[in-house]
Amino acid sequence: QVQLVESGGGLVQAGGSLRLSCAASGSAFSINAMGWYRQAPGKQRELVAASTSGGSTNYADSVKGRFVISRDNAKNTVYLQMNSLKPEDTDVYYCNAMVTVLTIRGLGEYSYWGQGTQVTVSS
Repeated sequence: QVQLVESGGGLVQAGGSLRLSCAASGSAFSINAMGWYRQAPGKQRELVAASTSGGSTNYADSVKGRFVISRDNAKNTVYLQMNSLKPEDTDVYYCNAMVTVLTIRGLGEYSYWGQGTQVTVSS
């Protein structure tokens, strides 16, 4: 089993910054891609930013130039630095990790989610 624990959400004024962290723990053969998604009530979860284990990144158009994803592979932790926050960034942010796990059927890649952290940006 793999657990993802998020931290760093909160309330901030428009134009401010927040840094989210997500630490993975448990039995994993390898942690592959890690990323951040967000979801508003009644809407689909959408990708915010993702990073491969090799360091390649991609971002939603709405956050390019404002958010930066980074990861510390030694700590199995991914970060999301959010700058120039806007009220429309208000959402619950979820960490995701694609993890290779050894099961009785052999190695397989599975998707794991954190519990979510609320980010609220006031105007």
